[in-house]
Amino acid sequence: MLEYTGMRFANAEAMGLSYDEWLLILKRLDRTPNLCELGIFSAMWSEHCSYKSSKKWLKTLPTEGPQVIQGPGENAGVVDIGDGLATVFKIESHNHPSYIEPYQGAATGVGGILRDVFTMGARPIALLNALRFGEEDHEKTKHLVSGVTAGIGGYGNCIGIPTVGGEVNFHKSYNGNILVNAMAVGLAHADRIFYSAANGAGNPVIYVGAKTGRDGIHGATMASTEFSDETESKRPTVQVGDPFTGKLLMEACLELMAADAVLSIQDMGAAGLTSSSVEMASKGGLGMEIDLDLVPVRETQMSAYEIMLSESQERMLMVIDPEQAETARAIFDKWDLDFMPIGRVTDTQRLVLLKDGGVACDIPLAPLVDDAPEYDRPYRPNELQPVLTSASLICDFLVKDALIKLMSSADLASRRWIYEQYDSDVMADTLAASGGDAALVRVHGTNKALAISTDCTPRYVEADPFEGGAQAVAEAWRNICATGAKPLAITNNLNFGNPEKQDIMAQIVGAINGIGKACKVLDTPVVSGNVSLYNETDSMAIQPCPVIGMVGLIDEWETAVGIGFTSVGEAIFVIGQPADCADGWLGNSVFAKIVAGREGGAPPPVDLDAEKAHGQFVREQIAFGQIKAAHDISDGGLLVALAEMALSGNLGADINIPESDTLLAWAFGEDQARYLVQVEDAVKFQALLDEHNLKGHQIGTTKDSQILTVGPDVTISLEEIRQCYESKLPEMMA
Repeated sequence: MLEYTGMRFANAEAMGLSYDEWLLILKRLDRTPNLCELGIFSAMWSEHCSYKSSKKWLKTLPTEGPQVIQGPGENAGVVDIGDGLATVFKIESHNHPSYIEPYQGAATGVGGILRDVFTMGARPIALLNALRFGEEDHEKTKHLVSGVTAGIGGYGNCIGIPTVGGEVNFHKSYNGNILVNAMAVGLAHADRIFYSAANGAGNPVIYVGAKTGRDGIHGATMASTEFSDETESKRPTVQVGDPFTGKLLMEACLELMAADAVLSIQDMGAAGLTSSSVEMASKGGLGMEIDLDLVPVRETQMSAYEIMLSESQERMLMVIDPEQAETARAIFDKWDLDFMPIGRVTDTQRLVLLKDGGVACDIPLAPLVDDAPEYDRPYRPNELQPVLTSASLICDFLVKDALIKLMSSADLASRRWIYEQYDSDVMADTLAASGGDAALVRVHGTNKALAISTDCTPRYVEADPFEGGAQAVAEAWRNICATGAKPLAITNNLNFGNPEKQDIMAQIVGAINGIGKACKVLDTPVVSGNVSLYNETDSMAIQPCPVIGMVGLIDEWETAVGIGFTSVGEAIFVIGQPADCADGWLGNSVFAKIVAGREGGAPPPVDLDAEKAHGQFVREQIAFGQIKAAHDISDGGLLVALAEMALSGNLGADINIPESDTLLAWAFGEDQARYLVQVEDAVKFQALLDEHNLKGHQIGTTKDSQILTVGPDVTISLEEIRQCYESKLPEMMA
C-alpha cells in the first residue's frame, strides 16, 4: 500500500500538490482518485484558482460601499455609476504564459479578461495593461517587449475594444519572469447583471463557443509554480487565442442575455471546464453532471483528463432557461458558434463526469472549493530600509543634465512606441488615452465619463511593503483626481514571489495591509482582483508588484482636464508643498537609481489624509473651472512632471526655484500627495488653498516658447527634452 501511495503521490507532486494535500485528498474522498479526479483537485487547489496562501489576508480588504453592486467572488466587480448604469471591471495576470510565449500569452490574457467582463452582462469599452520587463539590455527583453506588445494589440485591435492606458517598467528582477497584467472595463445596466451561481436542478448545462483542444492543459498549475531551466518545455501549457471567435462569442452572449435566456454563466478561464463547472455548481449549492462525449473537441481521442484541464480559449459554460433553448441555439447558430447541451444541474452537490459509457469522475464539490486548503503561512517581517538623506544622494550633476538623463532613461522615457501599436479610438468614445495621468472614456449616450488608471511602484513595495501598497492606491487616486473624476473603487493584481518563503509572505501581508488601509481612508473598496504568486526563476523573486487598477466617474466629461499646458501667461501651482520647501525625498527615487547610481532606501511616506484632502480639492477646482491642467507628481519628481506638462501642451514655462544646497532634491524628490496645476487666477487660487488650509504656492508661469527656464541660470529646450524622451524606446527596440 505504501508503495502504491508513493507512486500515486508522484503523480500528484507532478501536478503541484504537496504530500499533505495528497493525504487530504485521500481523506476527503476515502479512496484514491483517478487521473482525471486528481487533475481536477490539482487545478482547483492551485494558487491561481484557490488563493490558498493569500485568502486569509484578502478577507481583510474593504469590499463594500454604497456604490458597490458586486464585490470579489464573481467574474468581475460591479459599481453603480448612477442613472441605472454600472461599470464592470477586473484585472488579471498572464505572467508565466507571456514569458514562455509572449504573443499568445499576452493575447489570451486580453481575451480572458474581456470574457470576465462580458460574462457579467457588460459590454467592454476599454482595455488597460500593466507590464514589467527585465533590464533594457538583457538578451530577452527586446523579444519579450515586442511579442507582448504585439499580442495585446493583436487581440484588442481585432476584437474592436480600445486599449486606452497602462504602465510599463523595466528592472533586472524581471529578467526571468515578466509581468503581464490585463484590465478590462465594461458598461451594463445596473439591474441586468448576470452571475455564475447555477440554479434549478434539472436545468440544462450548455457549452458554447470554440471547440476544446489540448492547448493550455494545466495552465493554472503552471502559473502556480516557479520557473526553472525547464521553462521552455512548458510551451504546450500556453493557450492559443482567436480574437475573431472572441468577438463572435461576446456578441452572441450579450444577445442571449438580452433575450432573458441565461440563468447563470461562467467563463472557461483558468482550469477551463473544471473551474467553470465546479464554481457554478458550488456557488449555487447544487451539483452538476456532464457527459464529456458531448463536449465539442477539435482533436481526436481526448481523454476526460485532457478535456477537463484544457484551457482552450473563447469558451463559456452556462445554465439556460429550458423554455428558451431553441432561441438560444438560434442565436449561436447565427454567430456560427458551437452550442451544445453537455449536462444538467443536479441537487447532489457532486461533480459527475461521464465518458465512453462509464463514470470518469464522481467527487464532492465541497473539498474543491469551500473546504479547500487555506494556509496561514509564517512570515518574517521585512527589515525596513534606512532613510537616505538628500546629501548622501546629491551628486555633481547640473539640474539640466539630470533632467535630460532622467527623461531619456528606460524608467521615464515615453512609452509611445508601445501604445501606438494599440487602437485607442475604436468605438469612438475615448476622450483621453495613454500619455496622461488616467484614461478617459465616455459613457456612450451620456455626459458621463469613466477615468481609469493602473499603478504600482515596485521599488517602494520592496523597500517597505505596507507603505508601497498604500502608495500604489494613493497614486492611482491622484491620477483619477487629476482628470476631475471621483475615484469609485479598485481592482488589484498582486504579483509576488514564492509565498512559502517567509520574507515573500511578509511582502504579501504588508502590501495587502497597506492597500486595505489606503482603500478605507480613500473610500475606494476592492471589488475584484487576482493573485499571481511564485513569480520566481531559479529562486530569484521579482520585485513585488501589487498593481492597482482604479476606476472613477466624472459627471460632465467636458469639464475634465489633461496634463498639458493649455494657454500662455497662466500660473503654475504646486499643491501639497509649502512655499518654504527647499528639499525633497530622494531615497528610492528614479533620480537615486539613474543619476546617483544607488537603489534602495526607505520610500517616501504616504499621508493618506493629505492625499484625500488634496485630491478632493483638485477635483472641486477642476469642476469649478479654476484648474485648466493638472498632473500628479510621482516618478522623477516635480521637474519631470513639469517637463511632461510642457511637452504635452507644447508650451514652455518660467519656474522659480529656492536658493538651496539641495536643489536637486527639490527638483527630483518623490514626496507624495502632490500635484502640479495650471490655474487662471493665481490670487484667487492661493486664497482657495489658504481657505482649505492646504499647502501650496505658485512656482511659475506658462509662456509662449519652447523653453523651460528653471531659475535665473538654467534654460532647457523642449525640443532637446522631446528628442531624448521620445527616442529611447524606438532606439532600444530598433
